[in-house]
Amino acid sequence: MNNYRGRFAPSPTGPLHFGSLVAAVGSYLDARANGGEWLLRIEDLDRSRARQEAADAIQRTLEAFAFEWDGEVVIQSRRLDHYHAALTCLQRDGEAYPCACSRREIAACAPALAVDGGLVYPGSCRAGLAAGRAPRAWRMRVPDREIAFDDRVQGPVQQNLARAVGDFILLRADGQYAYQLAVVVDDATQGVNAVVRGVDLLESTARQIWLQQRLALPTPTYAHLPVVTNAAGEKLSKQTRAAAVDAAGGSAVLAAALHFLGHPVPQEVCSGPLHDFWRWAIAAWSMARVPVQRGVFPG
Repeated sequence: MNNYRGRFAPSPTGPLHFGSLVAAVGSYLDARANGGEWLLRIEDLDRSRARQEAADAIQRTLEAFAFEWDGEVVIQSRRLDHYHAALTCLQRDGEAYPCACSRREIAACAPALAVDGGLVYPGSCRAGLAAGRAPRAWRMRVPDREIAFDDRVQGPVQQNLARAVGDFILLRADGQYAYQLAVVVDDATQGVNAVVRGVDLLESTARQIWLQQRLALPTPTYAHLPVVTNAAGEKLSKQTRAAAVDAAGGSAVLAAALHFLGHPVPQEVCSGPLHDFWRWAIAAWSMARVPVQRGVFPG
């Protein structure tokens, strides 16, 4: 890939755990194996959960594992003016509209569960707010047709946004910009043309592609890696009490992450210095070897 530009974008809600390390390793190796750049972005828009100490700890852990990112670390909470500008464009063009619905009202008339576990928005405010109703949020109009793309790991993917999620939130009732809008704006601003992340975000991709199209932004390639689960089949996260990775484990810990991604590592590399691990791993990396499984418990 020419002029490859990838990124790792963790949410600072807790320390770096093994699942996040897998995503970091996969995105880093794909960038370096393609002779490209690898950016680091801290996605801290969720003010109720994001913690500065977690962001600092994530960066320290990446540094301890000898990850090397290009340029300055981008912090989403410092980029609100960019999201405001994008939302203003969508409002001006009639792509976004105000919504007065509460969660209870949506639940009372939603036609089905959305692919992300929420509710398919029934379009109650699509034609305008009812008399006496005040806007609570802003939503993105979606088409009743398939959005399709070829994922480098998962293969061909298609999703009808109207049936899968309905018109989705861009600006929440609490004044917080939605992840979908922020990530699209940030990827375009940073020139990211290759997204490598966990398969738990696969269902978000069609929404992001639709936003890219309506904002006249380029669409990167996508590769959704298998996510790590615990013994109960739950994705590793702060909510499932995932343990922090210990950088003192050095190459052996990185080798476990790479093995999870379909690349067994020779014992001498597992026990060697970090510099040798990265040199071997970059040379060995192939996205074609990454398994498709959506969740695998690593022994």
